[in-house]
Amino acid sequence: MDARRAEVLQVLGIERFVPRVAGTVSRLADAASVTRPVSLVAPGLEGTDSSELRARVAECTRCGLSTTRTQTVFGAGDPGARWLIVMDAPGLEEERQGDPLVGAAGELLNAMLRAVGRTREQVFITNILKCRPPANREPKGDEVVACKPYLLRQIALQTPDLILCMGRFAAQGLLGIETPLATLRSRVHRLSPTETPVVVTYAPSYLLRAPGEKRKAWEDLKLARDVADGRAA
Repeated sequence: MDARRAEVLQVLGIERFVPRVAGTVSRLADAASVTRPVSLVAPGLEGTDSSELRARVAECTRCGLSTTRTQTVFGAGDPGARWLIVMDAPGLEEERQGDPLVGAAGELLNAMLRAVGRTREQVFITNILKCRPPANREPKGDEVVACKPYLLRQIALQTPDLILCMGRFAAQGLLGIETPLATLRSRVHRLSPTETPVVVTYAPSYLLRAPGEKRKAWEDLKLARDVADGRAA
């Protein structure tokens, strides 16, 4: 193990990297894959490019969050990246800066990405909601429904090789199900009709509060890496 990876895994709270036995990821993915009937057609947004979509998000009044926000958080990174990372709702600092996942949670995400050979500049990060709920409360179902077309259009424009959902609301909102996150992880979900693979794991903010779950998140990241690199179905 090189010194850089050892340092990154230490940040993740993982003492030692144990190579996965060849074929294990593929068998796991094949055995547990599910296909979600999610259409990537975003009603009312057909034909919009990224710049127009960003402007539409900034002016959005589809739900009550438009009356409490100070600004929207569209997303950041490489809009043509192979990886799309979907988070839950933005928090106070994200709203202030207009960027997704800043602060300690952002630093943890950077370390997690480095552990699988990526950098923040090589992915695109967005949220299931583009506005911060008041007092950082949990997203409501009608808010997710109102905002989801923007995410679907982002996916259609980016055409990523992999979507990594980090957080319960991100995963349930995108997949359109209420299954607990613990059940959704460790498998590959696919969005029809493109069959885009989706891997689910814990949000970095949650991992800061529950460091004992970091090893599970590391397993999810390895699965995401192997799927994106064609080593797992």
